[in-house]
Amino acid sequence: MGQHSEAELNRKFIETAKLMNIYLNHFPKFEKYALAQQIRQCMYEVYALMVEGQKRYRKKTTLTNLDIRHEQWRMMVNLSHSLGYFQFKDGREIDQAPEKIAAHRFLAISKLIDELGRMLGGWIVFESKQEQQREAS
Repeated sequence: MGQHSEAELNRKFIETAKLMNIYLNHFPKFEKYALAQQIRQCMYEVYALMVEGQKRYRKKTTLTNLDIRHEQWRMMVNLSHSLGYFQFKDGREIDQAPEKIAAHRFLAISKLIDELGRMLGGWIVFESKQEQQREAS
């Protein structure tokens, strides 16, 4: 993974994290220290594993853990949408068109998380090809 790719991956993560944190701050008050905190922790672990993967020579285990953690993050966001937590603003349910706002928020964050996942998947494929080349020579 080249320098440019690492910078693009970091930029995409930061963009996603900014939006995710805004949405998490609007979750219901009773979830601020439960699911919202778990999502935030999972998101930060994804970032930590990205940095670790960029620095390690042998990346297979780190990238596998990164892929798993990313999927857990995605599933927790899906769960929070299913529970209706994207319908809240400042801990209270939105009065006007909550389903429409929730759908928009979920679509926006899901798109970013999925795009980040595609970038991570490309990195994993690239590294597995590199590993095969090292073993062949």
